[in-house]
Amino acid sequence: MALAEWRSNFQSEADGLLHGDTWNLEFDSSIQTEHPQHGWKEYLRKTSARFQCSLCPRGWPSNRVMVVFHMHLEGSTGTVKVRRLRQNCKRCSNAPMVDPSVEPENITILMRNLVKKIRIKCYNEKLDQGHYNPTKLEVNSPHEPAHCEGCIQGVCTKE
Repeated sequence: MALAEWRSNFQSEADGLLHGDTWNLEFDSSIQTEHPQHGWKEYLRKTSARFQCSLCPRGWPSNRVMVVFHMHLEGSTGTVKVRRLRQNCKRCSNAPMVDPSVEPENITILMRNLVKKIRIKCYNEKLDQGHYNPTKLEVNSPHEPAHCEGCIQGVCTKE
């Protein structure tokens, strides 16, 4: 999914809720889970997505796709860095990790949860800690921890 769709969805969810501050959303594959930069806050969410191997025609759905958000507010400008954790094909040896393709309705749910978490972590609002759940995909095979970047990093089951 293009960054433009993630940004547009984020701005729509954030409109009027983030104290009039300007927030920017960017993909950053270099952010490290559980190690945000000094002054940044981390938020992990699980979603559902589809993957497509870059070496063969195989594609697969997964309901265990981790998305890492690092957020920071300085003055009236906020930044959110997003990293979608990848998976690779279990049939192809040496298959590279590929980015997930998240359905638009699940991007909306991720952004709704993210905005709520920004309000809690960056503005100290007292909101309930509940979250909106993603729309699940029909998955016919078990999760493959050896092919999941989230599992390899030890964060796949954390939310």
